[in-house]
Amino acid sequence: MATEDIEITGAAETADGGSALTASTRTYPIAPGSSLNVRSGPGTHYSIVRTLPAGSSVPIYCQCPGETVSGYFGTTNIWDNIANGQFVSDAYVKTGSDGYVAGRCA
Repeated sequence: MATEDIEITGAAETADGGSALTASTRTYPIAPGSSLNVRSGPGTHYSIVRTLPAGSSVPIYCQCPGETVSGYFGTTNIWDNIANGQFVSDAYVKTGSDGYVAGRCA
């Protein structure tokens, strides 16, 4: 049986003000030896909201088409949503696939 890395992403507030753990989410490593700009949308013309340091891993909550980018893991127009309003090009994330590995962003 294969296993995969999972990470508890934190706690969510319940209706009564308590907290409950959110679902486990798989994380994926970014391209080795490089930092990665996180953008506010699926393209390089969107503003940089932060930069991930080399050696980081990211969750992928959903994916969407956007600007085509060539990077460490090939050329793609897929962008990964890693947090609310935060996207990275899938060309810099090692998902093990040339296609979608998560649902489409709404």
